[in-house]
Order: sequence, then C-alpha cells, then structure tokens
Amino acid sequence: MPQSRALAARAGLSNYKVLYSFRGGDRDGAKPRAGLIDVGGTLYGTTQFGGPVNSTLHCYTGCGTVFSITLGGTESVLHAFATKRHAESDGQYPLAGLIDAGGTLYGTTGFGGTYNRGTVFTISSSGSEQVLHSFGAASDGTYPYATLIDVGGTLYGTTSNGGTYSSIGGTVFSITTAGTENILYSFGLKDDGQSPLAGLVDLGGMLYGTTNSGGAYKHGTIFSVTTGGEENVLHSFDDHKSGKFPYAALVQLKGKLYGTTGAGGTFVCSRRGNHRGYCGTAFSIMPDGIETALYDFGQGADGAGPAAALITVGGKLYGTTSSGGAYGYGTVFSLTPGGKEKVLYSFGTTDGDGQEPVAPLIALDGTLYGTTANGGASGLGTVFALKL
Repeated sequence: MPQSRALAARAGLSNYKVLYSFRGGDRDGAKPRAGLIDVGGTLYGTTQFGGPVNSTLHCYTGCGTVFSITLGGTESVLHAFATKRHAESDGQYPLAGLIDAGGTLYGTTGFGGTYNRGTVFTISSSGSEQVLHSFGAASDGTYPYATLIDVGGTLYGTTSNGGTYSSIGGTVFSITTAGTENILYSFGLKDDGQSPLAGLVDLGGMLYGTTNSGGAYKHGTIFSVTTGGEENVLHSFDDHKSGKFPYAALVQLKGKLYGTTGAGGTFVCSRRGNHRGYCGTAFSIMPDGIETALYDFGQGADGAGPAAALITVGGKLYGTTSSGGAYGYGTVFSLTPGGKEKVLYSFGTTDGDGQEPVAPLIALDGTLYGTTANGGASGLGTVFALKL
C-alpha cells in the first residue's frame, strides 16, 4: 500500500469498518445497489447479481439475492432469484431495497416475472418469497428500479419505462399487499418528465418524486402526484444551474424536500474511463415548487456523482457519492440544510475497501450502515458501518 494511503488508513479508519465482502457464486450475492433496512436489529438488503447461474434466463452471474446481515457482520442469503421450480416467472436483478410493511418485507426486481419486465415481490424473514405482480401487460409499467413506500397500508412505486404514452415514459403505480396493481400516472405527455428511476416520498398525503429525464430542458424533473393520479411538475432541471439527471428519491426535513442530481452543476469532474462530466448537485425544494441549489459537487476531493437518496439524522442530511473523494471511489458526506458539506469518509482508503456506493444509508444507534456496489475482498461489493 502506498505510504499516503497507509497513513490515511491509520488516521481515518477508527470509525469505519467493512462488515462483509460479497463473494458471488452459487451461495452468495454480488454487487448490491440498494440500501439496507433494519428489522429488529437485523439488516436486510438485496444484491443485483449472485446466486446460482441460470443460462436459460441469461443469469450468467446469478439473478440476484435477498440477504440478511447482523450488526456483527454475519450474512445469510434468504432467497436467490430464478432458482425455483418455475424460475421463468420469478423476479431477476433487484436494484431496489426492501420495505417492512406490517411485518412483511416487500421489494421490486428490475427484470424477470411473467413478461420479463420486472416484479413486485414479498418475502418473509425466513426466506419464503412470492411474486405479487409481474409488470409488462398492455399499458402497464415496466422495469421498476426503485424502492416502494407504504402509505396507509397501500404500496406506491415507480417504473422506469412503460405506461400509456411511451415505452420509455414510465409510471407511478399503487399496489395492495394482496397484489392488486393500479397505474396512477403514465409519463410521456409534453414536458411532464420521463423515466423515473427513484422512489416516492409522502408529505402530507401528497407523493413527490423525480424523473431522470424529460421536462422543459430534457434533464429531469421534480413532480408531485396525488394518490388519485393527478400529477404536477414542480421543477425542470436545467443542467448547470440546478443540476441534471436525478437518480435518487427525495427526503423531507421540516416540511422541505431535499435531493441530489447525478450530473450537472458548476464543476467538471474527470471520471474513470476518461469520461468528463459535471459532478452533480444537492438541492432543496418547497412543496410549492420553489427550488434552491444547495451544493455543487466537484470541489476538490469532496465527491462526485451522487446516486443515492439523502437521509436525515438529528437535523442534518447524510449521503453518498458514487465517485470522487480522496481516491476516486466515492464518499460518505454530511450536508447541513443550509448547504455546508463535509466528507466523512473516502472509499478506497485501504486494499479491500468498498468502492462506488450508490445506495442510501441507514442510521442506527449513532452508526451509518450502507453498501458499495464494487470493491471489497472479492471486488463484488460490501456492507459497511461508519460511526458518527
């Protein structure tokens, strides 16, 4: 290890720990792109790949898993997708996290199901999984990449594609815990947004979300939608001023919504592969649509390309960037509601460290827990803990 990295490791790792490195293969997951949830002191999550190879379904590195992990780092695979008797109707490649609704876990897969366009599934803490809905019939949505939310016992989510107006428009949908699905809104009308990659947030009975593209400038939007399906564009991203291409869900703090964009902003970043692009932003928006740019990433080693939703802890915001930082592999950062940013950890500090965190964090008893999509002992991602 270079001397500078060794010194950084000794100086900065006392509060940070890799709890688990994914190994892939038949018995483990690989490359988690979703955050964790806490259920009774045990953490649950998903990996995009891993599990047994299924060449019939083109799952050459496995179709993904649901896993549990203790706070001490003991990991168990609860379910490997596309391994059941009727594997062709199971989900594949979960990109989103789980939610706990009434003691049962629910999630989405980006692919698989009856039409191979994604599913909503339920799974018990012991690993009994059931597909509740397969996307892709008629004008249904397709390819859900986002985590669901629970509002009064009904689940709400987004699909990145599909709907009434455009195959790439996307939808907002509701689904009961028994599996009855309803499309609330189809994107694809003039300037209303396109391709929602993120989930929703409930604020006062109104649902708020982001689209990754579309809007007045084709760089994405912030929208609201009622549970009855009435949609309103609150803000269209305009690249350099407010950012572009939001990947993440919004979070609310004291009646105001906060979020990030994966690109745009003021500063140009050098990305791996010699691709150069603007580094992304953090912003706030009022429910009435007044948006404020809070922070432009790319100021030195502060991180770049935030892809995950922010979380709130003690009146402060916390998040991750997928790249940038001291070693180019991403960061954990804090952000005040006024826009003051601080890097708490830079990934890649030591050999075998995690790389590329693209998922939201979870806070539990003064410690942040999260996942990285790459890095770790096998290069297939990690679960980590960082004490505040």
